[in-house]
Parts: sequence; C-alpha cells; structure tokens
Amino acid sequence: MSKPHWRPARASDLPAISALAARIHPGLPESPEVFAEKMRLYPDGCRVLAAENETVGYGLSHPWMQHQIPPLDGFLEKLPHDADCLYVHDVAVLPDFRGGVTRAYVAAIEGLARSSGIAALALVSVYGTRVLWERLGFRPVTPDAALRAKLTSYGASATYMLRELAK
Repeated sequence: MSKPHWRPARASDLPAISALAARIHPGLPESPEVFAEKMRLYPDGCRVLAAENETVGYGLSHPWMQHQIPPLDGFLEKLPHDADCLYVHDVAVLPDFRGGVTRAYVAAIEGLARSSGIAALALVSVYGTRVLWERLGFRPVTPDAALRAKLTSYGASATYMLRELAK
C-alpha cells in the first residue's frame, strides 16, 4: 500500500468528502453544498488525503477573521478582503490513516497563509482534539460572549484556537 499523500481537492471528490464528514463528524452535519462552496471560494486550502485510489481524509481551510467563526453548515458567500487568519474549517482523517498527516496539512496551509501575508491560523477544536492542535502550535483563546454563543453549535467541547505564525 502506498503512503497516503495530500493532493488538491477536485469537484469529483465531493461525494467522498461528504461521506467522510458524515462518518467522522456525525454530530456536526454539513451539506455537500457547503463543502462545494468552500472548495470554490478557496481551492488552494482544500485538499484530500489519498491512499491508493481511495480518499481517506480531507482538509478545508479559507481566509477569515480572527475571533470569528463561520456558522456550522452555513454558506460563507464571500471571503473577507481584509482576512487576518487562515481558518481551518475541518481536517478529517480515517483512524487507520492518522499519524502525522494532520501536521503535513497544517504545514501546507501555513505556507499558503505566509504567501498571502496572513500571520495566523485559526480553528475550532471539536471532539476533544484540543491536545492534538496544541501539539501543532495552536493555543486556546478565551471567547467573548458572541464567540461563545457561536461555539455552542460545534458541541460542548468546542474550543476556539489560534496559532500565530513566526515571522
């Protein structure tokens, strides 16, 4: 079996991405149309993890504003012109293929952020993955009331996290 590798996501990957999302995030459903919009708005941040001829993971990210999170299963409509972070919307990998692949995806999007003049990565940690994200340099942020209200749609363990990129 060949080593899994990240490659750019294509429209033809949408059924596999949706199936993986439903399997890995059953409590956080999102429609294929929401995934498709992210892929259309910022294709450079959308990757799939391929192993042989199978999609075993995906990562979706896009420019956004720090301390704000897009609504779960909601359309972005457009990306902000003054984005100050690259928002990691989701990284989902089947259990048998985990182990270093998230680090590789984060490294790739860090490069995207730097080339765009963006100095931070942001995300919402769910399902108790905070320790993983901390190992990758993200730090929890104490949310204000508005952010706390938005986090509730992501589940009880949702934590907003930032990673400042070294200059």
